Formats: sequence, structure tokens, C-alpha cells
Amino acid sequence: MRLNVAGFAIGVWLLQMQSVLPSPRWWWWIPALALAGLSALEAKSVTLRALRRGAMFACCLACGFLWAAWLAGQRLADALPVQWEGADIQVVGVVAALPQPYERSLRFEFDVERVLTPDAVVPAHIALSWWGSPARDGKPATFPELHAGERWQLTVRLRRPHGTLNPHGFDYEAWLLDRNIRATGYIRPGGGNRRVTGLVMRPQYLVERMREAVRSRIQTALADAPYAGVLAALAIGDQRAIAPSQWQTFTRTGVNHLMSISGLHVTMISGLVFALAYYLWRRSARLTLWLPARKAAVVAGLAAALAYAWLAGYAVPAQRTVYMLAVVAAALWMGRFTSASVVLSTALFVVLAIDPWAVLAPGFWLSFGAVALIMLVSTGRIAQPHWLAVWARVQWAVTLGLVPLLLALFQQISLVSPLANAIAIPVVSLAVVPVTLIGVMLPFDLMLQLAHAVMALCGALLEWMSALPAAVWQQHAPPAWTVVVAVLGVTWMLLPRGFPARSIGAAALLPLFLVEPPPLAAGALRLAVLDVGQGLAIVAQTRNHALLYDAGPAFGPQIDSGSRIIVPYLRAAGVRALTGMVISHADTDHSGGAISVLQAMPVGWLLSSLAEDDPLLAHAAIAERCHAGQRWQWDGVAFELLHPALESYAREKLRTNDRSCVVRISIAGASVLLSADIESKSERELLVAAPGKLRAQVLLMPHHGSRTSSSPEFVEQVNPDIALIAAGYRNRFGHPNDEVLDRYRALGSRIYRTDRDGALLLAFDGDGTLSVQRYRALYRRYWHAPLDNPDLLDDEEQ
Repeated sequence: MRLNVAGFAIGVWLLQMQSVLPSPRWWWWIPALALAGLSALEAKSVTLRALRRGAMFACCLACGFLWAAWLAGQRLADALPVQWEGADIQVVGVVAALPQPYERSLRFEFDVERVLTPDAVVPAHIALSWWGSPARDGKPATFPELHAGERWQLTVRLRRPHGTLNPHGFDYEAWLLDRNIRATGYIRPGGGNRRVTGLVMRPQYLVERMREAVRSRIQTALADAPYAGVLAALAIGDQRAIAPSQWQTFTRTGVNHLMSISGLHVTMISGLVFALAYYLWRRSARLTLWLPARKAAVVAGLAAALAYAWLAGYAVPAQRTVYMLAVVAAALWMGRFTSASVVLSTALFVVLAIDPWAVLAPGFWLSFGAVALIMLVSTGRIAQPHWLAVWARVQWAVTLGLVPLLLALFQQISLVSPLANAIAIPVVSLAVVPVTLIGVMLPFDLMLQLAHAVMALCGALLEWMSALPAAVWQQHAPPAWTVVVAVLGVTWMLLPRGFPARSIGAAALLPLFLVEPPPLAAGALRLAVLDVGQGLAIVAQTRNHALLYDAGPAFGPQIDSGSRIIVPYLRAAGVRALTGMVISHADTDHSGGAISVLQAMPVGWLLSSLAEDDPLLAHAAIAERCHAGQRWQWDGVAFELLHPALESYAREKLRTNDRSCVVRISIAGASVLLSADIESKSERELLVAAPGKLRAQVLLMPHHGSRTSSSPEFVEQVNPDIALIAAGYRNRFGHPNDEVLDRYRALGSRIYRTDRDGALLLAFDGDGTLSVQRYRALYRRYWHAPLDNPDLLDDEEQ
């Protein structure tokens, strides 16, 4: 069974690595392999039995692959037609999940029941934003009060699933597919938007309404208490309620797994209910004669686990725990012994059969990996050591065993994690979670306030640990082969005593840390135009230096592209410090992520056109104004500022766009012109001030391809072979402008754009030879938006 489940899991994983779904003609694999396995069922020889096992393994692998392919095909078939993107569509449906309030919007999932617009086609499950502002400062909210389970009639504008796509970044489109969200959009103001039904009486909506009631209960009892969001996450799995600064603390201390509904919490609640039911049931002779106390307690414990998991949103760790507990409960009910590995294998099979996209989530690997490690070091032992020794062994195994996965997934590990978890696990699991769940059921606030007080004490200690200089180890993304070798080495190290040379396994960990990305040659340049949506962020690397040119947009008060996109990319690329940063101008789509980058890693200096009192400057060690004439050279690559003129800072009425820092990068035989958001006025100034320095092989198209930039004279003078556009998908500004695109096409320029191509990766050799890779083509998956850049038509580029 264990081998067959492993084959099924590998097949599911292989399907998720495909760029296109397989053709139905491959379905003959299953009966063919099953027939091969059954034909050897009565085999007596060792060779034939091995062949039978191999055939069954291959059959299970094919089953996993094709089962996942069939489910994926069904899900992708429920799509929004291209012609209905951006059109007003009137729908009737139900608010399907907890509405999430943000600074300027209310976001929620919506089950579409009817489409009122003639001929319109809308997927059954979509995600919507209602833009406005909540009630504050005595002013009423500009959007209505929404509750899970309500039926509404809405006028919406939708778009097909699309997100930013960057190396080592979050795949938003995969996340949408996993949640079966097949379109996203927003609600049009007016348009006959109205509530139709107060509550739709269906089980899933009743659960969501209950979750909302629990969240409201916690918010009412604790108001603006700092850890109220953590209690909400522990009670109902609402992880968005946790502030980003707290998430950073939990991540740095390695306890972030506790701040969501982990399997440990579900197991603990199930165990407490089991013990209580067992104790009470035994008190009644009649009940005990009708049903043994152990069986009754098993049913109660499993029901408690299932109820808590449902209340918490039924995430992968909770699913895994419920299925494992169900297998154990069935074994206890039938009086049969079941090995731990069979329990884990059964849970793995059920999770992937229901949700084959679970393999795309880091939580899947960490959850099942942690349980497998615990079983490796705590089951199948003849001697029964002291509980403290078992606890220490488990802590050591999980801490060491997850190192390869953590470095592969996040490029960082917490060095204070063993101590932090030793304190946080009993506090959170044995005190905070049970008291919180009891508190939400009681009519008074004392228990919730007690849970918050305990969590606040634990949080203060975690914050202290997080602030330690050596709290976290960060490094480059390790090559895949080093991760595999490290996993094998860790497994060998954790084998029971008596296995020979277990210490040799430590040597298998060394490549994980020592094999670094190959350095660039002298005179070479690597540019990464990151996909940050409607904004700009470019990383320029030479052999020994790195420059960040603009830092992308801010997505909210505490969320920006610096922490979400730029820092993960820099860390994975092996950039531990930036020699310099250039923030071209003050617009938030270029400067929004700068503070996060400055806080996350050392930055030697900052050049910008920002006002002298801009708060961003306070975060930089050295901050200067950019102006024409500044220049430097790194490893044979020359950098020069062409704009703005120094005297332009005296012109108070000058638009920030026209004060953008324009950088020219020169490599042997080639050059790059980074023009930020300059308008035609600045282009004319450049044509006068530096006409001989404008010719460039690669041009970052000014102002995202706006019609107010890229004047014909400027485009003709630069005459780029390659034009790059950093723009958001279906952005509200209409960037890039079609007329502007035609100017570049007339010169024969090849046009690359982040909204259609994802991150753009440019590599210049020391002799100026250029190669360009589009991340959407490099990391192609079947659920991604199609490659539809009309300016790149040849097969090699597509």
C-alpha cells in the first residue's frame, strides 16, 4: 500500500509540473498497467513478484497523473470567455466565504447561481472586490455590510485568472486554481446592486456564517488588542487577520506553523474531547453496556477534530490530521492494529485524491514531512524512553529534517526555532487554543481576555528572539539535486541507533550550503525586470555588485512588492546586500516597496529625486539626489545618470515624472537605457543635453508605454533593438498605448512586456551578446494565462 500511494502521489506531482494537460489518448495507460499487474498476481518467484510490484507502482503513478489531469480539465473548463473580460455583467449568487476588509476595499468569494446578462458566461466561483472605505472618523462606510451566506444581485466586471509571475515568487494563478476561483473582478457602483436573501440555508454557508460569528465575537471582545488577529487565526483559520509585522516575527522564530490551524491544534482538541468523553461515558453503566467507552470516545474525538477543521477552513494540515485520526479511529473501533506509516499513507492518498493541487502549497510538504519525521524517530522502537527524551528527539528531528525543505521553499531557516517552539508549542496548543475556543462559546469576555494575555506574553518573548542578530539564516536558493541529497542525508542521520555511520549523513547537508550560483564573468550584466504589476522594479547585477532600480508598488498599508516580490527574488538569487538603490521618483508604483527592501537587507547608498523631507530617506544609510553627470563603474560595467539636471530641483512646479532618474548602463558593445516615467518634455531635454548617449540596444519604454511619452523623435534617436514594458495586466491606465507600440514596431524593435511575459530576464555576456528569457515561457504551467504577446511570434520566443 505504501509504495502504491507513493506512486499515486508522484503521478499527481508530475501532472502539476506540466505545461499543458495530456491528451485523452494517454488514458489507455491505466487498464494496460492494471492488466500487467493482475497478470502477475499469483506469481511465485521473486523476480515476477518484483515485476508485479513495479507494474502496480507504475499503474498507481499513471492513476495519480491522469486523475489529477481529469480534475484539472474539469476545473479549467469552467472559464470566463475572453470577450467578456472587462464587460459589465449582472449576476445573482451567494457570498461564499468570510468577507475580508482591507484599507480601501472589501473582498470575498462569490458562488454564481444565475447570470442575468444575455449570452454572458461566468464561472461558478469567482472572487470580487467592493471598493470603498469602511466606517471611520464618524463617516459611514461607502460599501454595504456583507455577510457570508447572503444572496446578492450584483453588476460586476471580471477578468480571467492572472497574477504576477517571478522567479521564486508566489504563483497567484496556482492559488486561484486550488481554490477553484476561475475569475476575479470588482463590483460596479450603482448597477442595481442589492441584497436578495439574508441567509441561504446550505451547510457550507452555515459554516461560513458560524466562522464569521466567531470572528465578530473575538473582535467585539478584544477590539484593537494587538493579538486579536492571532486568536482569530487560531479559532477559525483567518490568517489574514494577523498583522504582517507579527507574521515576520513568527517566521523569524520558526513558529508560524502554530499561528494557523496546524495538525497539532486539531490533534490536541481531539485528544481533549476524547479524554473528556471517555471519562464521562464510563460514569454511566447503561451507556457503557450499550457502547464501550473507548469507542464512544473515539467517535467524540473524531467529531471534534472534524468540527474544528471545518470551522478553521479545512486547510491541508487540518485535512491531513482529520484523515489520519479517521484511520486511527477506524482501527480502534474494529480492534485492529494499524501501523503509523499506513495511517500517513492513507491520509496522503485522501488529500491528493480530493485536492491534487495541494502539492503546490509549501504547507503540504512541511506538514507531511514533519509528521513523517516524527514517525521516523518515535515509532517502531522496542524500548520506551522517558517522555522528555522522546520530546527532545522529536524537536531535534523536526528542526533538522525540515532544513532542506525550508531552504528550498523560502531560502531561510530560523536558528532560534528549537527554543521558540519549545516554549510556543505548549503555550499555544495547550493554553491559548483551548481557552480561545471556550471563550467564543461563553457570553462573557474573561476567557478571551485571558487567552489574549497569555498570547501577548508569548508574543513578547518571540519578538525578543526575533530581534536577535543571528535569529535567521538566509541564503541563495539551493540547486534541486542538493535538496534531494540533503533529504537522504537527514533521513540517514535520524535512523535508530545501530545503523552504521549515521554521522556520514551530515556530509550530505554540505552541498545545500556550499554550492552557490556561479558568479558572473567580468564585464557581464544580468538584468531582471520583475513582474510587479502596474509599477517598476529592476535588479541589475554585475560580478560583485547589485543595483535595484525602483522598488515597485505598495499594495496596501503594510503590503508591498518589496517584501512580496523583490526581497524573495534577491535572496534566492544570492544577493545578500545591495551596493546601491535608485528610486527614480516619488510615485508609489516606483517607490512603494523601497522601505521594505531597506529594512530587509543592507543597502550601500540611495539615489533618488525624492523631496528632502520624504520619510523614505530616513531609512537609508547614505541618501543623495540623482542628477545628470553621476557615474560609476562596477566590474567593467559603466553606469551613468543622464537625467534630471541638477538645477531642475529648484523648479517646484515640475512634475515628479519629469524628474525621474534616467540611468544608462554600458557593456562592451551594448547599452541599456532605464527611463522610468519621463514624459515627452523630459525626452526633448535629453535630445538636447545628451543626444549621443541615447542610442541603446535595450530601452525600458518610458512611463509604461504611455501616450504622453515615447515621442517619435526620442524613439528614433534611441532606436532600440529591444523595448521593455513594465505594466499591469488590464491596468486602468490603458498602458501600453497602441499608437506608441506602433512607433517601436516600425523600427523593428522586439517588444517584451511583463503583463504578458512575466518577469523579463536579460543576460549580457562580457562581449555584449544578449539573451532574453520570459519567465512565463521558462516556468510554463498548464493553468497559466496563455502566452499572447503579438510582438513575439517565432517559435523560439513563444
